[in-house]
Amino acid sequence: MPSIPKTRVPGVEPVYSGKVRDIYDLGDRLLLVATDRVSAYDVVLPQPVPEKGEILTSISDFWFTKLGDRVANHVISTSASDLPEPFAAVAETWGPRFVLVKKLQMLPIECVVRGYLVGSGWKEYCAQGTVCGIELPAGLEEAAELETPIFTPSTKVDDGHDENISKEQAAEIVGQEMIDTLERLSLEIYTFGRAYARERGVILADTKFEFGLEAGSTTPVLADEVLTPDSSRYWPMDEYKTGGSPPSFDKQFVRDYLSNNGWRGDGPPPDLPSDVIEGTVARYREIYQRLTGQEWGA
Repeated sequence: MPSIPKTRVPGVEPVYSGKVRDIYDLGDRLLLVATDRVSAYDVVLPQPVPEKGEILTSISDFWFTKLGDRVANHVISTSASDLPEPFAAVAETWGPRFVLVKKLQMLPIECVVRGYLVGSGWKEYCAQGTVCGIELPAGLEEAAELETPIFTPSTKVDDGHDENISKEQAAEIVGQEMIDTLERLSLEIYTFGRAYARERGVILADTKFEFGLEAGSTTPVLADEVLTPDSSRYWPMDEYKTGGSPPSFDKQFVRDYLSNNGWRGDGPPPDLPSDVIEGTVARYREIYQRLTGQEWGA
């Protein structure tokens, strides 16, 4: 199936196009379609990564099903037959990259859980001995496993530059009872996902979740995507070691190529060579196979 960098539905435009997803408003429901767009340093790159949207959506579907008895989620259907026209006909050509979901009032924070010291957390720890203001023991190495996972919320900003905030600041935004519930759910989902991934030779280093509310309800509903390699950092267990950032099953491969070639988000992005695109597709395929136990496309 050819790559889809942008969705096209006759006579209908998406109400929102993000770095990856196009969103269509179907009245009391939304249609989310994951394209093959790939971004780095908050910039969408010129070339798509074939199969990316299909694999991401399929991984989310897998986790939504597995977590179904633990937390409510927004999924209504992943079948084209449940869509109205003209969407039903077009969806037949999209492959498994779309999902029909409940329309929620999204909570204006992202729920980040960190189980390992890496990324922006590592940078803050080197400077201050903390991660998002949470004090950690001295002497930890990069990629060290934390004694217990930590909940580090952030604001959701449309331009992609989300800002880490304290739990107290998050409580000022959504209320103390709500943030306590979100922390409990986030840590529970992460802990479950980490244990499951370990059984399959994969480390779930960190992740982020988004939640929303149905009309008239105060019960958080898990939305957007869940435990995908776009929202999470997965490492192969057999290549894990501290003292550096381990190889990962995500677009870090793309970021590393761009960074090594001197581009970090300033000016027009360079074209991606075919070997980088193919290497990225291979990483998405492998994490799908490791998590689900099924070969992609089988």
